[in-house]
Amino acid sequence: MALTPLDVHNKEFGRAFRGYKEDEVDEFLDEIVKDMEGYIKENVRLKEEVDKNRANVDQYKKLEQTLNNTLLVAQETADEVKASAKKEADMIIRETEMKAEKIIDEAKEQAKKIAEQNEVVRLETELLKTRLRTLLQSQLDLLESKDTPSDEEAANSLEKEPEGQALDNETE
Repeated sequence: MALTPLDVHNKEFGRAFRGYKEDEVDEFLDEIVKDMEGYIKENVRLKEEVDKNRANVDQYKKLEQTLNNTLLVAQETADEVKASAKKEADMIIRETEMKAEKIIDEAKEQAKKIAEQNEVVRLETELLKTRLRTLLQSQLDLLESKDTPSDEEAANSLEKEPEGQALDNETE
């Protein structure tokens, strides 16, 4: 059983021959009571502070656990976002490569068609030139092979023919 300041204050000592001085003992007991009361108050205050600190520690532990959980979720979310972004980037790259390949194939096909058309036009031009040469050569040959009348004969024949016939002959 613990002593209280009241126990010390109310304590009565018996009298004995050659005992202690009663006033000194009472003063000393009063000092002890005062110190005990101070120690008890300090002890109560410290217990309250310890309880408060324990509550704070518990709160901080809960906060720490919450922060750890939040960090874990944030890390998982960041990893998911990174993975999703990488997948999306890879998909965009593949689509872009496919589009670029398609554009290149279309351009090659167009170039091939243009080259074919160019060849057709070149061949047609060569054919046209050949036909034109042949036509011109045949016309020249025709001109050279015909006996051209002399100027006198041409003048005489014009005088003999009526005007309509002369014009017809000239157009031939």
